[in-house]
Amino acid sequence: MSPPTRPRRPRGTRGKRLAAAGAAALVLPLAACEALTPGSAAEAPGPRSAPSSTAVPDEDITLRLQFADAPLMVDALIAAFEEDHPRITIEPEFKQFNDYVKNLKLTMTSDTAPDIAQYAVGMSDLAEDGYVLDLAPYRDAYGWDEAVPPVSLDQLTAGLTSEATGGHALFGVPAGLSMTGIYYNKDLAARAGIDGPPATLAEFEDQLAAAQDAGLTPLGVGALDTGGLHLWAALLNQSMPTDDYWDWVNGTPGATIETDGAIDATERVIDWGSRGYYNDSANGTAQGDSTAQFTQGDSVFLVNGNWAAGQLATVMGDNVGFFPLPGERPGDPTVASGFSVSYAVSSQTEHPEAAGAFLDFMTSPEANQIIADNGFLPTNPEAVADPEGVLADVAAAHREAVTDDGITTFPDFAAPAMLDALRSGVQKLVADRVDPADYLDSLQDVWDEQHAD
Repeated sequence: MSPPTRPRRPRGTRGKRLAAAGAAALVLPLAACEALTPGSAAEAPGPRSAPSSTAVPDEDITLRLQFADAPLMVDALIAAFEEDHPRITIEPEFKQFNDYVKNLKLTMTSDTAPDIAQYAVGMSDLAEDGYVLDLAPYRDAYGWDEAVPPVSLDQLTAGLTSEATGGHALFGVPAGLSMTGIYYNKDLAARAGIDGPPATLAEFEDQLAAAQDAGLTPLGVGALDTGGLHLWAALLNQSMPTDDYWDWVNGTPGATIETDGAIDATERVIDWGSRGYYNDSANGTAQGDSTAQFTQGDSVFLVNGNWAAGQLATVMGDNVGFFPLPGERPGDPTVASGFSVSYAVSSQTEHPEAAGAFLDFMTSPEANQIIADNGFLPTNPEAVADPEGVLADVAAAHREAVTDDGITTFPDFAAPAMLDALRSGVQKLVADRVDPADYLDSLQDVWDEQHAD
């Protein structure tokens, strides 16, 4: 995959709607300020690179780490790192994903920015303004090109050149790779006459219908936050050419989400809802709650990401499996949304060497095993024990997608304001309260506002 560059698109003919979107966008930072108030805004520091030395000062150091995904994994990584580095203390600060993304700019530009922060949509803009440390010198000093798949580092360059090395800049290091897909309860699937993962999208629809005919809830969706987004994106991956999708996410001039393929995916979300395939109150159910309900046998299938695999394996054992949503035809490439749970370093940190040591620890065999045990894909699969059960299913699906060059980043990476538009828009699709063309038009409005000159 190519790194997410952000070229600007010429302004189109949506003047009134863009003006309205801009006015609405002014409300969000004000609300965020009232809710977060992390400190006064710090002056843009300009480009800053990590030092080339990997030596950590022999003194007591405390780092603050703010993140929004996989708290159990983060706790385990911190504990293992601190055991190896007894003079470095890392204080984790967990935020709900929606709040984290909404407040990321405010958090990272304040004078109380955390030393380390999870990479998320909007981080590229912050990197361009100098609020995120360029880690390219550490990439060379620690040998991260050898320890981490190049495709995973390419997603973290912000399309910039490093002033320190002259090569690609680097603004994050992965602590586990991800992909979304479909989990299934094997006992419930057998009750509905379903004997394994489908080979095509049409076959999956037949399985949803079979589950309903058996008196079961076919598909668990946590659309209150991101579960609905993952469902729509999974369908989009099967109906929109991957190159066209990447152009849209990367902000390529002239790119659009208003395509026939996107219409097909959007109509399918509405159709499945009208057929009663979703869990009751899908729009009022958070993704975490839909996962918990799935472990209790509330649905045959569940749309979610690999980050839920560890929890599901612990609770359900061998009764749960995983597969990527299949394409229209047998043998179609495996295409699925994914990214990496990655961490960036604030350019304001007083301890870049200690932060660099933590990021490097995440590439170690010990950290890779912790990452794998928590359902994420390790950056070095050879460094961990062979997974079993649903963890093996996830690993195999990820290998298929990587081989097919089919890992696409999440659609909210198209613009910092896209997440809200996607979440609320998909909720309307689930409830059949918006026309597919109007939904896509609303997303393109957000895209235009971000990428217009």
